[in-house]
Amino acid sequence: MSDDRETDTASESSYQLSRHKKSPSSLTNLSSSSGMTSLSSVSGSVMSVYSGDFGNLEVKGNIQFAIDYVDSLKELHVFVAQCKDLAAADIKKQRSDPYVKTYLLPDKGKMGKKKTLVVKKTLNPVYNEILRYKIEKQILKTQKLNVSVWHRDTFKRNSFLGEVELDLETWDWDNKQNKQLKWYPLKRKTAPVPLEAENRGEMKLALQYVPEPTPGKKLPTTGEVHIWVKECLDLPQLRGSHLNSFVKCIILPDTSRKSRQKTRAVGKTTNPVFNHTMVYDGFRPEDLTEACVELTVWDHHKLTNQFLGGLRIGFGTGKSYGTEVDWMDSTSEEVALWEKMVNSPNTWIEATLPLRMLLIAKISK
Repeated sequence: MSDDRETDTASESSYQLSRHKKSPSSLTNLSSSSGMTSLSSVSGSVMSVYSGDFGNLEVKGNIQFAIDYVDSLKELHVFVAQCKDLAAADIKKQRSDPYVKTYLLPDKGKMGKKKTLVVKKTLNPVYNEILRYKIEKQILKTQKLNVSVWHRDTFKRNSFLGEVELDLETWDWDNKQNKQLKWYPLKRKTAPVPLEAENRGEMKLALQYVPEPTPGKKLPTTGEVHIWVKECLDLPQLRGSHLNSFVKCIILPDTSRKSRQKTRAVGKTTNPVFNHTMVYDGFRPEDLTEACVELTVWDHHKLTNQFLGGLRIGFGTGKSYGTEVDWMDSTSEEVALWEKMVNSPNTWIEATLPLRMLLIAKISK
């Protein structure tokens, strides 16, 4: 863990959203009119399975590397040659301090992280380094190789510049072409699927959009979104049987504290009943296509709250107010619920949705 802490901040670090500078005025004053003390503070930063800063920089450019299995040494060799046209972390000076990091997935911890040296003040770093993994060939065939590029920041969290993932199960190790250096386009972060698609339980909820008619106008100009969190089912017990769960809600892109509401904590059950309604006002019709309801379930603990699973309910377009964002990633079931709510104003739309792993937005002060 200490090694990760110095490079990409520990795995419990929070994930900073690409915040939009001009978030719409109507969404910046989302009010919390729930009957409960929805805005009482929760322990500091939120946890994420990922380390580092995702989503702040656009992902661009390419990386050149080659892989080979050396039978005599029983080693996988990853020859990292160079990158070109990377995103600039320092926009003024148009440069980054990039390094390359590799993991074998899904068992990220076991084989460990390997990384190159940092090459400073460039968008076209040359490395020519070999990263080695001692591993049996049969085991290697069950792995994926994740190669990611990061900007090293001495004072802040390091920034993600892109990644490439190779499925080694289908890799032809005997093909000489496969041992040659190749260029790969860098891609945005894809959340890795855990080894067994973990069951994180479900949430039973209902949503309703209530347009507010403006005096003297026939068409309503803004409205409220009502979120009724009914209960959760089959939550995972990550700390033995001491589950004490609560649900937190924010409306993205607004990650400010005033956007955050939460239920009370319900203890000693994997099927907590909350029956808690949260109300957010100031929604213009056009905001409904740009915003996203993020509901996260946490196990409350004195020292830290542990993330159990979440939902992101919106149109899942990958964009918000013209900016590409990682959090607009709703599943088809989540999109279906939002669409029904938008198309059926003044009606509760019910659903039971599977909770999933999320990259968590950092709550701004």
